Amino acid sequence: MANIPADLLYTPEHEWVRKTSDPKVVEIGITDFAQGELGDIVFVDLPKPGASFSRMGVFGTVEAVKAVSELFCPLSGEVVESNAALDGDPALINREPYGGGWMVRLRLTDPAELGTLLDPKGYSAKIAG
Repeated sequence: MANIPADLLYTPEHEWVRKTSDPKVVEIGITDFAQGELGDIVFVDLPKPGASFSRMGVFGTVEAVKAVSELFCPLSGEVVESNAALDGDPALINREPYGGGWMVRLRLTDPAELGTLLDPKGYSAKIAG
């Protein structure tokens, strides 16, 4: 069974969103379910700070031994930080999908979009199929 933290919001495409101490900035990564489906992650292509994305626009890719998958931005905003630790250790996503394996921090352009995300119960139902 996949780990689904209760303090996060989710997309049907398996990204998670964590609110930060700044109400306009969120942290984004992929779920435990997603990393498990991908297998061993060997490379991550993330945007540079300053890049802007629309809700559900492709913001990067994650490459595993088995496949390459696009990453979808759960919310509209501007990247304020990418996780540099993933450059040297992309497998951190496998080991700590909700901790050190976060991908980007995003300054929201429309905080109301948070209402479009799934809560943990909704995401759990989605992956249960």
